[in-house]
Amino acid sequence: MNKSLYKIILCIGAILITQNLTAQVGLRQSKDKKLSTMTASEYIVGAIDVSGSKYLDKELLISISGLTPGEKLKLPNDPKIAKAIQNLWKQNLFANIEINADRIQGDKVFIDIHITERPRLSKYNFKGVKDNDAKELKEKIGLVKSKVVTEATKQNAIEKIKKYYAEKGYSNIKTHIIETEDTAFINMVTLTFVIDKGLKVKINQINIFGNENANVLKLKKNMKGSKEMARLSLYSADRESLYGINQHHFGDYLKGKGFLSISKTARLIEPYFRYGVFTASKFNFKKFEEDKQNILEYYNSIGYRDAAVIRDTTYTALNGHINIDLEIAEGNRYYFGDIDWKGNTKYSAEDLTKMLGIKKGDLFNQELLNKRIGKIPTQEADDIGALYLDDGYLAFNADAEEKSIINDTINYEIKITEGDQYTLRNINIAGNDKTHEHVIRRELRTLPGYKFNRTDIMRSQRQIANLGFFDAEKIGIQPTPHNDGTVDIDYTVTEKSADQLELQAGFGGGLGITGTIGVSFNNFALRNIGKMKEWDPLPMGDGQKLSIRGQANGRWYNSITAGFTEPWLGGKKPNSLSINLYRTYFAGTQGSTVSGHMTTVGAGASLSKRLKWPDDNFVLSYGLNYQLYNIDDYTFFNDFTRGQANNLSLKVTLSRYSVDQPLFPRSGSNIVLSGQFTLPYSAFSNKDYTNMASSDKYKWIEYHKYRFTVEWYQKVKGNLILKLAAKQGYLAYYNPALQSPFERFQVGGDGLSGFTIYGRDIIAHRGYEIYSNSSGATIFNKYTAEMRYPFSLNPSSTIYGLAFFEAANAWDNFKSFNPFELRRSVGLGVRIFLPMFGLLGLDYGVGLDRLTPGTKFGQATKFSFMLGFEPE
Repeated sequence: MNKSLYKIILCIGAILITQNLTAQVGLRQSKDKKLSTMTASEYIVGAIDVSGSKYLDKELLISISGLTPGEKLKLPNDPKIAKAIQNLWKQNLFANIEINADRIQGDKVFIDIHITERPRLSKYNFKGVKDNDAKELKEKIGLVKSKVVTEATKQNAIEKIKKYYAEKGYSNIKTHIIETEDTAFINMVTLTFVIDKGLKVKINQINIFGNENANVLKLKKNMKGSKEMARLSLYSADRESLYGINQHHFGDYLKGKGFLSISKTARLIEPYFRYGVFTASKFNFKKFEEDKQNILEYYNSIGYRDAAVIRDTTYTALNGHINIDLEIAEGNRYYFGDIDWKGNTKYSAEDLTKMLGIKKGDLFNQELLNKRIGKIPTQEADDIGALYLDDGYLAFNADAEEKSIINDTINYEIKITEGDQYTLRNINIAGNDKTHEHVIRRELRTLPGYKFNRTDIMRSQRQIANLGFFDAEKIGIQPTPHNDGTVDIDYTVTEKSADQLELQAGFGGGLGITGTIGVSFNNFALRNIGKMKEWDPLPMGDGQKLSIRGQANGRWYNSITAGFTEPWLGGKKPNSLSINLYRTYFAGTQGSTVSGHMTTVGAGASLSKRLKWPDDNFVLSYGLNYQLYNIDDYTFFNDFTRGQANNLSLKVTLSRYSVDQPLFPRSGSNIVLSGQFTLPYSAFSNKDYTNMASSDKYKWIEYHKYRFTVEWYQKVKGNLILKLAAKQGYLAYYNPALQSPFERFQVGGDGLSGFTIYGRDIIAHRGYEIYSNSSGATIFNKYTAEMRYPFSLNPSSTIYGLAFFEAANAWDNFKSFNPFELRRSVGLGVRIFLPMFGLLGLDYGVGLDRLTPGTKFGQATKFSFMLGFEPE
C-alpha cells in the first residue's frame, strides 16, 4: 500500500459537534479499498497545506493547529489530529474543518487542512421598530462590521434586544433574524433583525396578602419600581387574585367610622378607582425584586424584624396585562431594649445614648438605627457618625450587633471603632480648565492643618456649587488618608458655561412689545483686561461679574444698564463690591405722538460683608444709590410736569443664604431683610409743603422703605421639591405732605425686569394683569407655594416643571391694608435653563378671583413668558 498511487481516504479522529457544525478528519482511499480492512501505520508528515481559506493566513492556521512537518503520526487514529481540530475550533472562525491526507509517498503523508470559514458581518438593520429605537439598539447589541457571525453572536444580540424592550414594558417580544448573502463582498452577510414588540405589558393589579398590621397602600407606595396602572371600574380588581380575595367590607367600613379616615377611605375605593395616568406602570423583573426588599425594609421600620415575602406570583390578567400576588409573613413586632456601648473612649456611653436618641421600649426600626449610628449618611449633622467625623475621626465606624432577644425585646451592643484623629494635609483641585484655582480655594472650609470635618466638606461642596461655574451634580470629593494621621482632600469639578445672553420680549404697560437684550459675563477677570491672549471673548476666570443690558420700545422707551461685581474685594475676605450705572428714557404720549419725556440717570455702589454670627451664612450689605429724574413737559404726577427730582438713599440689607445649589434647589433657604432710607430733608426746613409746587416739593425725595423676602426649599420625596416663599414691602414717609410717586410698588403682570419707569419695584403675580393703581402702591404682600419636579438636571439644559399657588395684593396706605384680602391664582409652569441664555419660563395661571359670575374661564387666565430671569 505504501507504493500505491491510490488516493486513500481514511476516517481518523471523530465527529465534533459544535454549534450544529461538524469537523472531519480523513485520508482519501480507492473505492475498492474499505476503511475497515486497513491496518494502522506510522507516517512522517511531509508537508501541511490549508485549503478553503479566504481571509486568514495559512501559516498562522498551521501554527494554531499544532501540527508540524517532520513529526510522526500513527494513522488513522493519532490523537494529534483530534487535538489539531480542537485548537482550530477554539478560534470560533469556522463552519467546518476537515483534515485529509492529500497524498502518501513512501512513509510520508502530505496533510491538507480544509476549512470553511464562517461568514462575516457586512451590515445589519432592524425591521418593525422606530428609528430612535433602532439607533439605541445598535449601541446596545454592539455588533461590529467585518467580525465573524456565529450562532452565539446572533443569540446574544437577540437576548439584548429582548432585555432592551423588557425594560420598556414589552415582555412578549418576538425576534428572528434573516441572514442574507451580501453579493458585493466575498463571504459577507447582512443580518436583519425582525422585531415584533407586541403590546406593552403593564401592571394591572398588585394583590398583597398577610398584611395584618401594615396598610396595603403604604406597602404599594414603597414599591417604587412597580406601580399599578390607572383604574376606574365597578368591579374590584382583587377578584382576579390567585391567592384568594382581599375582602374590604363596606359594612365594616361604616361600623368602624372609616369615613373619618382618609387612609381607610382610600383603601376601600382603591380596587375600583386608581389615579395613575402619569404613573409608569410597566413591569420590570429586576425592579420587582428590589421592591420586594423595599417592602421588607418598610416592615423593619415599623418593628417587624422577621417579615418575609413567602410567595409571589405574576400572571396574565383578564385585560392582557399582568397581575402580581404577594403573600407576606409579618412575624412578631419587636422593640428596642438595652443598648450598650463598646470601644468608645472619646465620648461617654451616656453622651452617645443621648445622641442616639433611641430609648428602651421604642419601636424597633432598623433604618432609624443605621441612620443614628452613621451607617446611612444624611444631610443633617446630628447623628453619631457626624459627631466623630466632624472631630477628625475619619476612620470611625459603628456596628450594631444584636446581643440578645427576649420575647419581643432586642438588646443591642454597639461597637465603636474610633481610630485616629486626622489632620488635613493637601487640598487638591482638578477640572477647573477656565476658572482660576484661587476662586475655588477661597470658598473652601477645608484648609491644610485643620482637623478633618465632614460638615466643612459638605459646606465647601455647597459653596463651589453656588459659584455657578461648575456642574453641581458632578462635584467630586475624595479623602485620601495616610499612615501618618493626615489626609488629602481631592476636589474635582466640571466646568460649565456661566455667561448668559438675555433676549427677552414682553407685552404690557400700554406700550406694546418691549424688547430686551443683555449679556452677563459671570466669571470675568478684570486684572487681565490688558492681556489680549486672555480674551475669550473677554478675560475670564476670576469670578467677577460684568453685565450690560439694553431695553427698548420703539421711540417710547429705552434704557441701558451696566454693572460690575467683585465678590472678594482685596482677595483675602469675602467682602463684595458692586457698582452699577444706568440711564432710562420714557416718552409721554399724546395720541400717537411723543409729548415730552422723562430721563433718569442713576448710579449705585454697595459693600457686602460675610458675618460670623449667628453663623457665616449671614451677609450684611450697605449701599449708596443716587437717581436724577429730569422731567420735561411730561405729565407725571399732579402738576409735576417740568423739573428735576433727586433721590439719594442708603440701603442696608441683612440676608442669610443656605440654598444647596442655584439652578434647582433641593434644600436650604434664602432670607433677605432690607431697609432703604433718605434723609428727612423736610425736618431741616420750616417750609410749608402743603401747597408747594411739585417741582419744588420733590426736589429732594424723602422716604423710608422696607422689604422682606423668605424662600424655603424642602425635598418631599426623591427629586420632588416644595418651595414656599413670602415677600412683603412697605413704603412710608417722614412727612405726609411729601408722598411722592417714586419708589412705590407695581404689583401684577409678568414682572418685566428693568421696566422701572419711576424707580418702582415690580412684583409679578401670575394669572393677573397689573392691578396696583397707576401711581403705585405703598404696601404689598405676596405668598407662593410651588411643587417642582426636574425632567433633566443636565447642566447644559436643566428642565423642571412646577405647579403653583400664589396669593398677593397691593394697598395704597395702611388704612386700607388688610393682610387677609389677597388675590389668589393657581397654575402650571415649566423652566428651562440654558447656559447661554439663562432661564426660560412659561407659566399658565388662572386668577381665581377673576372667576366672577358672567366671566368666561379664558378671560380669567394668563400666559406669562420669561427669558433670562425669574420675576419677583
